[in-house]
Amino acid sequence: MNALARAPITTHILDTERGKPAVGVSVELSQLHQGSWTVVNQGQTNSDGRVEQWQQPLTLATGMYQLVFATDAYFKQLGVASFYPEVNIRFYVAKPQEHYHVPLLLSAHGYSTYRGT
Repeated sequence: MNALARAPITTHILDTERGKPAVGVSVELSQLHQGSWTVVNQGQTNSDGRVEQWQQPLTLATGMYQLVFATDAYFKQLGVASFYPEVNIRFYVAKPQEHYHVPLLLSAHGYSTYRGT
């Protein structure tokens, strides 16, 4: 894979309390296989709060995927008490040839998500 090519699944975290990207958050990507979640990749948000490349090349297949964001460690390093120790976002990949961008809008006591572009 071209090092500059965008991964088929990307994410972005905006810390809505601070109005800044959430930097250094560990993210796991899993896929559902026969009723069990299997970690297929890992990443960490960059200085813009994005995971645009994973540790390993990623090829998609149709199926259920899950992003797990390690939010507890992020808020602890900021000295902020958080209600959610992690955020799990599950989504369905219907067309593996498409790009899937899954943003996370995050605060210490809430979060929301949507399918981005």
